[in-house]
Amino acid sequence: MILKFYSHGKLLISGEYAVLDGALSLAVPTKKGQFLHISPNDGRSLVWKSFDPGGCWFETRFSMEELRPGNAHTMTDDIRGRLLAVLLTARKLNPEFLSGQIGFSVESRLEFPRDWGLGSSSSLLSNLAQWAAVDAFELQRRSFGGSGYDVACATRSHPILYQINNGLPKVREVAFKPPFSGQLYFVHLNRKQDSREGIAAYRRAGKHTKSFIAEVSVLTRNILKAQQLQDFEELIEDHENLLAGILGMPTVKESYFPDYPGSIKSLGAWGGDFVLATARGGFREYFTGRGYPTIIPFDEMVW
Repeated sequence: MILKFYSHGKLLISGEYAVLDGALSLAVPTKKGQFLHISPNDGRSLVWKSFDPGGCWFETRFSMEELRPGNAHTMTDDIRGRLLAVLLTARKLNPEFLSGQIGFSVESRLEFPRDWGLGSSSSLLSNLAQWAAVDAFELQRRSFGGSGYDVACATRSHPILYQINNGLPKVREVAFKPPFSGQLYFVHLNRKQDSREGIAAYRRAGKHTKSFIAEVSVLTRNILKAQQLQDFEELIEDHENLLAGILGMPTVKESYFPDYPGSIKSLGAWGGDFVLATARGGFREYFTGRGYPTIIPFDEMVW
């Protein structure tokens, strides 16, 4: 019997970085995500293959001895090491997971390129949590770390308001499809941003005060409620300027597109992945002419 699991990708519309300290944040699951297919095999091993739209990009094999409970393993930066650490963490959370005498053949299949930053790790972790029958937030906390909003998006079919309250995630599904959604586009910056590096820079800045967290939460509520494009643009520009002051960094518009007539907002860790842009006449020619051809309409991206 083949087991099949699926999790969505994610985008963080508001609250980047501040979500770590309890700010209310708006996040959306994406229409593209990741599948995980598991079938038993005759060997005493776990055979793993990872695919993206370009084909198989990673494969490895774990002996069942490597996966036994109590096996000490420190997460390393290589792909195999990170995967092994997550599998061992899942076994620790559920000792029955991978405890039988059979092996497995596993295939993970991404629906989007790995460098898009839509949550290749979080959607995989969510699928593994489903397979292992463990809590995805706890699995993330003990392995990759992070705020958990990406894991929350993985199994949701609507946008969410997300907040960490007393160390626990609070998730509420909301309607977020503005009347002007046809004028919103996601533009890829041709590079993947390491969220761990971004979080480290935010922590080093040390400016995440209670008033800053409260201000981000207010902006999130107002962004969700905005009914006019002009109001939405003012709000995302306020959000960009607020975070720029905290991070000591220029906004993405100042860095890449200072002459663009519309508004542009970073999403998630600053400096890479997708940005949100409001359309103006000739916007496609503007971005493609500057070397950014991956432009996806809001309604095609957001679940």
